[in-house]
Order: sequence, then C-alpha cells, then structure tokens
Amino acid sequence: MLMENKAENKAVFDAESAKEVVKELRDSFVTGKTKSHRWRVTQLKAMLKMLDENEPQIVAALRDDLSKPEFESSLYEIQMLKNSCRLALKEMNHWMMPEKAKTSLTTFPSSAEIVSEPLGVVLVISAWNYPFLLSLDPVVGAISAGNAIVLKPSEMAPASSSLIAKLVADYLDSSCIKVVEGAVPETSALLEQKWDKILYTGNGRVARIVMAAAAKHLTPVVLELGGKSPVIVDSNINLKVATRRIIAGKWGCNNGQACISPDYIITTKDYATKLVDSFKCELERFYGKDPLESKDLSRIVNSNHFDRLSKLMDEEKVSSKIVHGGQRNEKNLQIAPTIFLDVPVNSLIMKEEIFGPLLPIITVDKVEQSFDLIHSSGGKPLAAYLFTNNKKLKRKFVETVSAGGLVVNDTAVHLAIHSLPFGGVGESGMGSYHGKFSFDAFSHKKAVLYRGFAGDAFLRYPPYTPGKLTLLQALLSGSIVGIIRALLGWFWA
Repeated sequence: MLMENKAENKAVFDAESAKEVVKELRDSFVTGKTKSHRWRVTQLKAMLKMLDENEPQIVAALRDDLSKPEFESSLYEIQMLKNSCRLALKEMNHWMMPEKAKTSLTTFPSSAEIVSEPLGVVLVISAWNYPFLLSLDPVVGAISAGNAIVLKPSEMAPASSSLIAKLVADYLDSSCIKVVEGAVPETSALLEQKWDKILYTGNGRVARIVMAAAAKHLTPVVLELGGKSPVIVDSNINLKVATRRIIAGKWGCNNGQACISPDYIITTKDYATKLVDSFKCELERFYGKDPLESKDLSRIVNSNHFDRLSKLMDEEKVSSKIVHGGQRNEKNLQIAPTIFLDVPVNSLIMKEEIFGPLLPIITVDKVEQSFDLIHSSGGKPLAAYLFTNNKKLKRKFVETVSAGGLVVNDTAVHLAIHSLPFGGVGESGMGSYHGKFSFDAFSHKKAVLYRGFAGDAFLRYPPYTPGKLTLLQALLSGSIVGIIRALLGWFWA
C-alpha cells in the first residue's frame, strides 16, 4: 500500500509541466538577470566549485553507469569541464564586447558594430557516453552567452543523471538553470515547447525527431551526432606510436563508446599484418592477457547495446575475421577489444556506426585508394584520422575528406583544443561548439549601425532621376572611378 501511495504521489512531468518550466525561465530571462557579466561569472565559478567539491561522487556515478575508469572520468570529463569553465571566465569579457565592423561610402558618415546577445531560453539534451562532459560543457557556453537553460541528461546513465540534477540544483541559480530528468515522455514534453535554441547530442534517428519538433517553432538547432570515423594508416611510420594513439582514441575513450572513436581502419594489404601484430602487442601491454579482468576498460552501457554489438560480431561473414579479442561476458556487459581483418564492406559492421570496442581493418592495394573507400561510404563522419609522414598524402587528406574534424598522426585529441570548433557535417550533425564557438552557438550576432544627422544625401529621395541612379549605383559598387565619372556626368549634364 505504501508503495502504491509513493507511485501515486510521484509527480508526472508532462507538457503542462514543461510549459511551466519554460515560463518560469522566460520570466527570469526577461528581467535581464542572465545578461549581466556578474551573473555569468558567478555561475561559472559555482560550476568550478561544484566540480572541485564533488569529484569523488562524479567518479563513482560514472563507475556505476559505465564502469568508467577513474583516469578517464577525472581527465576526460571533469578536467575538460574545468578547462571550459576557466577559459570562459578568462575570455568571456572579451567575447561579450561588441565587435567593430567596417562601413562604406553608402552610409558615410557612420560606424557599425556586431553585438552578441543571448538567444533566450535554451534546451540542452545530452548523451549517456560522457554524461557529465556532454551535459555541462554546452551549459558552460549557454551560461557564458547569458541564457536561461534547461538541461535534459540521458536516462541511460541514471546515476550520473541523478547526480547532475542534485548538483545543479545545489550550486547553480535554479531560477535560470534547471535539470529535467526522465526518458522519452519527458523529452517529448520538452520538445513540444518553444525554445530559442536546442542543442542535442546523440544519434541520427533521435536527431530527426528533435529537428522536426524544432521546425514547428522555427527553433535553430545544433546537432552533435557521429558516424563511421575512419583511420587511414600509411606505411613507413612509427608503428608503435601510431598503434598506441589509435588504442587511446578507441578503447581508451569509454571502450569505443564515443562519437569520435575510430570506427574502422584502412591500410594496405602489405602493411596489415604488421599493424595487427602491433595491436596485439600493445593491447596486451595495456589491458593484460585477459582484458575482461582489466579495470581500465569501461563496460557496455546496457544489454540492448551489448546485444547490438554481439550481432555485429556474430554475423557469419564477420565472425571468422576476428584476429584478436572477441571475449565477452554478457552478465557483466563486457566485450574485450576486438580486431577484425578484411571484413566485407557490405557487412553489418561496416554499414552502421559501431560505437563499441570492435575495430575492423579494411585493406587496399594502395593507400591512396582509402579516399575512394571513404567517399563510397556515403556519409560524412564526425572525425577522420590519418597516420603518415607523406606530405602529399596529408594535403590530399585535408582537401578531399569531408568530416567534422580531421587529425593527422593522432586520434580524438582535437576535442581538447578549444580554439577549434567541434561539430559535424551532413549525417554527423550541424553547428559546433567548444570555447568561443560555444559562446557563439548560444548568441545572436546583432548588427548595429550608428548614424548622425549630418551627410543627409538628397540622392536617395524622390524625385528619382537617371543622374541620381547612376551616382547611387557607383556609390553602392564602391568604385571611386565610377563615382567620379557619375559626378562628372551629372555636372556636365
């Protein structure tokens, strides 16, 4: 009976609830509270304090959700968030300053500037694989731009979601920043509302739902998705370093459950055996002879994803291609780092984003053929990687491969460079954030032109004449010679 009463008393978050949340935030926003530099600084400092004082709890939540190693939790989630906060605190005053813009003879005398203003009330829908980083990093940008915010963490990382909701309520301004927990019904209720921007991190299927909902209100979106991120491995490189860097970007990033994780490798037939041998050596060095016993590998997030990955591994034309790994523990949701050699390009594992610890190697006769293979996949990945010492190959890689971001001779590290935009293209997403790009993502760039009452040109006013038209055309073209000719023609007329 007590359990029934608890169930009855549990608040239901529906469209009406979402409407109330948005109204409360919009009421706070219109007061101008979030626009002040002081409020933005206060919130970012509070977030830094929140991360400093609760690191053990954050690490524990990530361990509960993903068995994520403390090293990865502290470095790739907490420290990167702190870096985002510190950068915003250091640069925000500069970001907020109006940017001077050039004017022309058309409006002489005049001055112009571009003013960054907050968009209003924004929605951030986060992913489960990096539940703290991917939830709060966009929030740093939204705060620094002066917005009111609703954050919807992923229900697939319940311990992290619950902790985020508690910490945000305890440390940040609850009149302007709110967390809504839940699953599909709660997300659907939020998407029914009118937002001034939505940032969604996740998969393409849900992204289409988000975009369709946003279209009803003409709400702009940032979509951070994924795709099959390729790694091209040339010969005549430092193979040991290359292998280690691929391992770090693949299994060292949440055991492959990362949007920028290497999805497959392309190398030459002649080099493939050396590459596989190097992987075997380094993987054993990092994770031991039985990687399922390693404390440095995350587990698969849930049974659905475990089954999905198992299906990719067990496909008849793929299962025989395993050259390393393949161990599984369904009870503990563990899959060891697994390498496949020469899987068919029409296999399931090559048709969808893997998002897990499986790494196929495709071979070609010449490394230059890798570009055609990437193009034939039909998608534009979130990231693409190349290992080579060949300058010509580097140039061709940058010129021909379309992806959210490119890295030469490493993997995943571009995520840590705040001066670079992070975002996708095509199927891998739209829009970008990180550093000032986060500030810009949640700002409207307002054009402002200042004029006095001097220099009022009679040319723009009726009655219209051929002479006025000729002179105005010359002024608009910016051609000094044209202006002189027009004036001389007017004078001689």
